[in-house]
Amino acid sequence: MNHDLFRLKPQALAIVALSLAATLAHAANTGELPCKTTAECEQQAIKAGAIAKPISSKATSKNDEKEDQFYWLGKINKASAVMLTEEKIVDPQMGAKLASGVAYSLAQSEKSDGKRPKDVLQIEKIITDEIGPDASLIHTGRSRQDMYATYRMAKLRNQVLDYSDALNKLRTALLAAAAKNVNTIVPAYTNGVQAMPISYAHYLLAYEASFARDAQRIHELYKRMNLSAMGTAVLANSSWPLNRERMAALLGFDGIIENSLDSSQVTPSDVSLEASAIPSSSAIRLGALLGDIHTQYHQTRPWLLLDEGSTYTSSAMPQKRNPGVIMRAREAASNVVGLAQTVIFRAHNVTTGMTDYKSSWDDLGLFPQAIKMVDNVNTVLKALNVNAKRSLEELEDEWTTSMELAEALQKEHQIPFRVGHSFASAIVTEARANGFKPKDFPYAKAAELYTKALQKYKLPDAKLPINEAHFREVLSPEFMVKTRMGTGGPQPAEVERMLAESNKRLSDDKAWMQSTRDKLMQADQNLDEAFTKLKNSADTQSDDQSTEGTPAKPAAPSQGKPKG
Repeated sequence: MNHDLFRLKPQALAIVALSLAATLAHAANTGELPCKTTAECEQQAIKAGAIAKPISSKATSKNDEKEDQFYWLGKINKASAVMLTEEKIVDPQMGAKLASGVAYSLAQSEKSDGKRPKDVLQIEKIITDEIGPDASLIHTGRSRQDMYATYRMAKLRNQVLDYSDALNKLRTALLAAAAKNVNTIVPAYTNGVQAMPISYAHYLLAYEASFARDAQRIHELYKRMNLSAMGTAVLANSSWPLNRERMAALLGFDGIIENSLDSSQVTPSDVSLEASAIPSSSAIRLGALLGDIHTQYHQTRPWLLLDEGSTYTSSAMPQKRNPGVIMRAREAASNVVGLAQTVIFRAHNVTTGMTDYKSSWDDLGLFPQAIKMVDNVNTVLKALNVNAKRSLEELEDEWTTSMELAEALQKEHQIPFRVGHSFASAIVTEARANGFKPKDFPYAKAAELYTKALQKYKLPDAKLPINEAHFREVLSPEFMVKTRMGTGGPQPAEVERMLAESNKRLSDDKAWMQSTRDKLMQADQNLDEAFTKLKNSADTQSDDQSTEGTPAKPAAPSQGKPKG
């Protein structure tokens, strides 16, 4: 018999037990988590919230990363070739030649040794190397100024829409949490002091409503943001009759920025300031939301907790469960506020036409940081646990419902509110001096204090008109919440109604997002079809054209009024 085998079994059992224990959610000890590489160790610390996740890219999504400056300058080149040909500024053969050069510049960029330059002239050189000096005709009536202004607006459009998607995910999470807590009674605070009982759903719906207003702000911003600067050259248009409206449509814009100076020199300032203000405003409210959660987490017996798997241990103090996910989310929110202020400073006291204000939001990575902020808050919400029993106990230990005594006396017995208020205030003073809570405050003492309140206001003596059972009921947090009246209150039926309305509003906002993205996709398809048709037209042109084999020249500009 192999006795060594039996001696190993307890060890094996211990390993199995440890393996099973590891599957349970505990606060992460980052020193004990196995990791083989620097990147793996970093990811584990990030997951537990011990360190912040770095922003490795200034893109807000894979699509935004794909649609970089080279991508957009190529897209503008495609639209330019189509428009110049349609407007007969270049003849069809030259249009086809330009299109073939543009297509080459895009195709070579996909190769391992391809180039994706950001500069207009560097891209033009690639086209020139393929089709010769006629490549410069693609630049007819254009400048870096209107091209870069168009690219930056398209980039801002991408990032604002990505941020809108992130906000919709946050709102979805808030509404899901609210649906679970319609009957969870919690204290609400004013001036940092416990004020009245509400439901946690009522609290969450208040914040969701604020983010719904952010969605409205984005919709309004989009009307001013989704306009094109293309075709304005440096700032005063050119002598060529460019069709600015056609260029705008091909590039997915809803129209043009009419004033040519405004389009590339003024609009970039105020529109980007308006856009940057939205995530900054969101960040301030998210900071307040996180602060409320963290304030509870400070307590020795909090009613808001985090899953232990979303906390990390102290290196020295065994009892600690550090809420890293809250801290990381709040840090990101603070970064957004700071970056938005930097956008303002970059635009401040700068003369018209300087580059300081034209892409500061992009240079700083404002929107990637804003999306990181929202993602971090979603992580907090996912880890959040609400202890309804403990939150009710918090209310029952305090006199948050004392106002209800004054209202009951006024509503049921026509006692002036100020008399009832004085009576309730006297009860609170007496209770705090002697350690009484609402459930055990002596009814006889309440009757005595009611008599004194009548005497204070020189009213006839009378016994307390509320019996003891109703006295206790009126001081109940559940009773106070359930008996609220009026639109928008915390009573369960009204919260359920608001929850349904909020879900409908969110659904409409998601539909707006889908419709907006569908329009952009359709514009892309329209551009690709028009460009491909132009590029392929060279194959169908007759061999006996007199211009074949010689460089085509731009057509003479129209004598009519320039379009746009």
